[in-house]
Amino acid sequence: MILGLSLSTFVLVHVIISVIGIVAGFIVMAGMAASRQLPGWTALFLLLTILTSATGFLIPPLVSDKLLPSHMIGALSLVLLAVACFALYGQRLSGSWRWIFVLTALLAQYLNVFVLVIQSFLKIPPLHALAPSVPPSEPPFAIVQGVVLVFFVVFIIAALRRFRPAPRFA
Repeated sequence: MILGLSLSTFVLVHVIISVIGIVAGFIVMAGMAASRQLPGWTALFLLLTILTSATGFLIPPLVSDKLLPSHMIGALSLVLLAVACFALYGQRLSGSWRWIFVLTALLAQYLNVFVLVIQSFLKIPPLHALAPSVPPSEPPFAIVQGVVLVFFVVFIIAALRRFRPAPRFA
């Protein structure tokens, strides 16, 4: 039991939080591409992405009790999200905090999508058949992760150039 939930229920809640966070992240990305702040979607993205990383630490490792790559990804994501929240809410995107927010928020989104791809290849039978090793390492998996990486690199560069929202007054 984790937080009063069975392991399977807790994992399901974690997955639902993750998927909604990723969808919200893509909506925030669309806003960045249009140089628009979407405060509600951004808050939802940040909150759910923080919850995704935090709840991931509570899921017991199925393989070992050692530090796993998933723990390192979760810790890195939480650091990125802390900086993104500070840039957005503490510094209100002033000066260099605008590009720091864009970079940290989009890197956190990338890490979520990176993990989504891994989990998809592990849990979805047709994808698992293409890359049956654990963790996946076959060419189809590498190609998908490569496409995701290139997409995010190109998008992050574009967002760093385009995202210049009008100042918000409190």
